[in-house]
Amino acid sequence: MKETGEKKINWARRYMKLLESFFEEYRDLRIFKGVKIVTAIHLEAKTANFILYLKELGAELTVTACNPLSTQDDVAEALKARGITVYARRTHDVKEYFSNIRKALETVPNLILDDGADLTVMVHTEMTRLLSSLRGISEETTTGVRRASALAKQGKLEVPVMAVNNSRMKFLFDNRYGTGQSTWDALMRNTNILIAGKNVVVAGYGWCGRGIAMRARGLGARVIVTEVDPIRAVEAVMDGFQVMRMEDAAKLGDIFVTSTGNRNIITCEHFILMKDGVILANAGHFNVEIDVETLEKMAIEKIEARPNVTTYVLEDGRKLNLLADGRLVNLAAGDGHPVEIMDISFSLQLLSLKYLLENDLPPGVHLLPAEIDEMVARRFLKIYGYTLDTLTEEQKKYLESAGSE
Repeated sequence: MKETGEKKINWARRYMKLLESFFEEYRDLRIFKGVKIVTAIHLEAKTANFILYLKELGAELTVTACNPLSTQDDVAEALKARGITVYARRTHDVKEYFSNIRKALETVPNLILDDGADLTVMVHTEMTRLLSSLRGISEETTTGVRRASALAKQGKLEVPVMAVNNSRMKFLFDNRYGTGQSTWDALMRNTNILIAGKNVVVAGYGWCGRGIAMRARGLGARVIVTEVDPIRAVEAVMDGFQVMRMEDAAKLGDIFVTSTGNRNIITCEHFILMKDGVILANAGHFNVEIDVETLEKMAIEKIEARPNVTTYVLEDGRKLNLLADGRLVNLAAGDGHPVEIMDISFSLQLLSLKYLLENDLPPGVHLLPAEIDEMVARRFLKIYGYTLDTLTEEQKKYLESAGSE
């Protein structure tokens, strides 16, 4: 198993040129020497490379998962063989998942790298004794930023949280192109069905939903978007998609993908309207968007149709197919985002951790400085051989002037 994980890690490293460039810049400085870092993260090959780079920069690392089904056990074993402390395995046992998070936090971290904010919430609720040692938290996801912001609004956030998810070099690419490609990769490899000609219902038109809808159309699907935000709904219309209520879309869809970050997006009232053979998948961080508990109660039979595909047979004979138990489909049933996308995101995470270490920030949710975002963009373009125009002095003066001549 360890050997398979090593191969995955080595393959991914070939395509992580941006992160490698930052590592080379900071290698001799060992910028994280003696710093205890706990990461709750989707444990797969790209993540493993990021963790190994942090170790080589001097960090004392403890790794746990951020989703019960997103750990690739062969990669975890390969990391252990490299001397990384790992408390994670692929499991359906939620209690074990949270137990591992507690074990990781018991190492008393100076920095936390979070994905979904389970570490953040736990250290602010049941493990508050650790807060005095904590310099800050770097958060990767939309869901995690929302949860950290909720703590801040309640007056309970005691440390600075860097909202890496809100950096343009993150959400414009990771959320849109990463989620778009990886969701359909997971869906197709686990079902082996044709997407062209299908009615695809995408719940939520945030950056993740945009990417999922865009890639569905590229595969030849007819795309329907459901939304609660009127401005996002208008955007979906202008992008060429149908927009309607889930109640109406439920009757039409062949494939449903949720990406809202909210709970009970697809429920009993929708299951009873769906066609025989529909496929249900979730691309949101937590397994709350599809009401799996109700689906279990409605079914008269449950069949493991394929790996990561559960068929629920309803009383009238209709079959509804759920992917990855309703968990984050691109990681619970796939390899996650493309390597080059995570190369960008992990570069931002490295710089976020560095920034937290070097700056004494007050408690609250903070944005990574725009100049860091831009630096990552410029370095990406340079590495891949793209060039930019630059403004002349005349153009700069014109833009700064009030005149029009």
